[in-house]
Amino acid sequence: MSALSNRLVATNSIKLNVTMAGAGPLVIFCHGFPGHWSNWRHQLQAISAAGFQALAPDMRGYGKSSRPNRVADYNMDEQVADMCGLLDFLDVEKAIFVGQDFGAALVWNMALREPSRVAAVVGISVPFDHDYYGRSCMGHLSKENLTSELTDNLLVASPVNPPSHGFNAIAEHQFLHAHYFQQEGLPDKELGNNAREFLCRIYWGLSAQGSLGEWANYPSAGTRYLDVLPKAPPLPWPWMTEEDMDAIEAAFLEAGKDKAFTGGLASYRVADINWHIGEQYAAQNIEVPALFIAGEADPVMASVNNATLQRMRQRIPDLRGISILPGAGHFVQLEKSDQTSAEIIGFIKGLVPG
Repeated sequence: MSALSNRLVATNSIKLNVTMAGAGPLVIFCHGFPGHWSNWRHQLQAISAAGFQALAPDMRGYGKSSRPNRVADYNMDEQVADMCGLLDFLDVEKAIFVGQDFGAALVWNMALREPSRVAAVVGISVPFDHDYYGRSCMGHLSKENLTSELTDNLLVASPVNPPSHGFNAIAEHQFLHAHYFQQEGLPDKELGNNAREFLCRIYWGLSAQGSLGEWANYPSAGTRYLDVLPKAPPLPWPWMTEEDMDAIEAAFLEAGKDKAFTGGLASYRVADINWHIGEQYAAQNIEVPALFIAGEADPVMASVNNATLQRMRQRIPDLRGISILPGAGHFVQLEKSDQTSAEIIGFIKGLVPG
């Protein structure tokens, strides 16, 4: 196994805690919420053993990395600048970027906005432009041209309405975590004061064996996130040990209970900001080689249909594969670590024939 090393890297006026292994062409792994660099522990070993330098940061707002206080400091422009600054610090012109959840939104946008710094991109769990502040690859379509497929799916921002419009519409009828997380303070304290319970419930709930609960049965008023999330079975699970969860919990609690999850929750709170920032890229294509991976049982995939994937293919002309792995949920890189690593290695080794 490759030895892992840690260091703090100065980038974009903050510091990122990065873990790396191996030597060779650079592959950067970006986690989502509620993630940690160790979400990529299997891939760091596999990709470094395959002849690459694998690097996984605690993203801005997580773990030992800087945690700016302003919500606006977590917008997509800042996240992209973090990655460009990381490349500059390492004196590397470009890298292969791999991201999951909000990390997928980041790496897709790296490829879209800074293609000269991206050799190739792998999005995991969230298709391109299907995140909370994307436009589902609809570009600049007018209201008159919107299909019922998009207008019925209020979890995905439309070309004409920012995400909060959809969040508010759903919250009139039921609890929605993205709406609940828009509040500053209350969700932070709830999750921070119940960090271990929350982390176990959400990691399990998003897995192939878990459930996120029946949100439609809960009103927005007076409901907290843990009221909705079903309990998780005791650790260990086949893909998560007690020690693994210890490390994730400790990383969040670096900032104290009340601020443990504030940096991560900011990704929900900048949804409208990112929607407006993304306007200038709404009809632009990703031109670098790309791969999409997801777990077949991922709740995100329940909102994805063939039309969504076809639009993604149109917007990414060099999309070289869509790999849907059975028996996996949202954290496919943990639940099906060997298969996920094999998909990534096959893709990146195929970038240069021979």
